[in-house]
Amino acid sequence: MAAVLVDSNVLIDVATRDPRWGVRSQDALMRLGRANELVINPVIFAEVSISFDRIEDVDGLLPPSVFRREDVPWEAAFLAGKSFVAYRRAGGEGSSPLPDFFIGAHAAVRGYDLLTRDPRGFRQYFPTLRIVSPETHP
Repeated sequence: MAAVLVDSNVLIDVATRDPRWGVRSQDALMRLGRANELVINPVIFAEVSISFDRIEDVDGLLPPSVFRREDVPWEAAFLAGKSFVAYRRAGGEGSSPLPDFFIGAHAAVRGYDLLTRDPRGFRQYFPTLRIVSPETHP
């Protein structure tokens, strides 16, 4: 079974019932989950957890029976660092994009597809990554 790493923005859309993206993100998760294993990592879990007070509530949204939890591979951490340096050298500012580099590198190193609704940066720094978006894959 193929695996799809699910970006936090898709999960946050579902959790917050975002009026623009919530239904599309939920549909993409359901569709992809039928034929693929859905994967998250600690970076994704951390980003989703920000609006929750209890870890049990995050576990309820992201049950291990639906989302396989996987550590970020060391090779992905190295690739994330190198990609972040390239981003900074190209004029990127700030440190907030660093989590996205961990997410993109994880998917790239493992050969997973990436479900995200913000594919632009991932495409630039991880050109071999197959990206699925709720916007382009209804």
